[in-house]
Amino acid sequence: MTIPSVDSDPFARAALKALGSAGRFWYLTAAAGQILFLAYVAAFYGGAAATGNFQKWNEVLVGGYVAGGHVGNIALAAHLLLAVVIIAGGLLQLIPWLRARALPFHRWNGRLYLGLAMIAALTGIYMVWTRGTAGGLAMRAGISLNGVLILVCAAMAWIRARQGRIDAHRRWAMRSFILISGVWFFRVGLMAWILANQGPAGIGDDFDGPFVRFWAYGCYLVPLIGLEVYRRVQSSAGARTRAATAIGLTLLTLLQALGIFGAVVGMWLPRL
Repeated sequence: MTIPSVDSDPFARAALKALGSAGRFWYLTAAAGQILFLAYVAAFYGGAAATGNFQKWNEVLVGGYVAGGHVGNIALAAHLLLAVVIIAGGLLQLIPWLRARALPFHRWNGRLYLGLAMIAALTGIYMVWTRGTAGGLAMRAGISLNGVLILVCAAMAWIRARQGRIDAHRRWAMRSFILISGVWFFRVGLMAWILANQGPAGIGDDFDGPFVRFWAYGCYLVPLIGLEVYRRVQSSAGARTRAATAIGLTLLTLLQALGIFGAVVGMWLPRL
């Protein structure tokens, strides 16, 4: 029995097209949400720094600015500044048009993106163990594991690019993007959870409830698993699996959009 190819099977073509469309829908939604987050970080933290009111950072950060703590303060400021550059650079790296028509820019922006992400990961790990964070030990461990995985995947993406193994480079670069976006996924996922439950179920009085303990790791591991599933389904799965994955990804993207809305309205705009 001969299995119809994608070219000869209308349903297979439609399923593959739907999967690609779902992937683009996810990217556009994530890009919009990350640009809004970038604007918030620049306006809130940058605005406070521009006026010399560094104490304002402590309205949203546990163990934020500490008078006299020069090393930690510099690490925190570098981490926040890098976040703005990294978010913008990461979104540009995923635009196929730029990769195809501006390859030198893609290469140099990629070097900058991965290099700064590794620095941000190191400063982030340093801060959570010297300054602390909400959520206690689970959050510290979750952030630290995220940082370690960023270092590994970014290094692998860089190495594969240097070796000219472009397909492998892209896989590691996409993993790096997901992991680097962990801090954004945490906020968006948290707000989606609160809105879906119509309240802070599982959050805990000290931000150490069961959902927070899970999401401290899930905020980057769940999207990372999703990426691996999407990539494998896109390359080798049958039409029905591709169609089901497209539907699932679209629903998850709508949930992500709900979380973005909640973060903008409930977390970011009120502080500007």
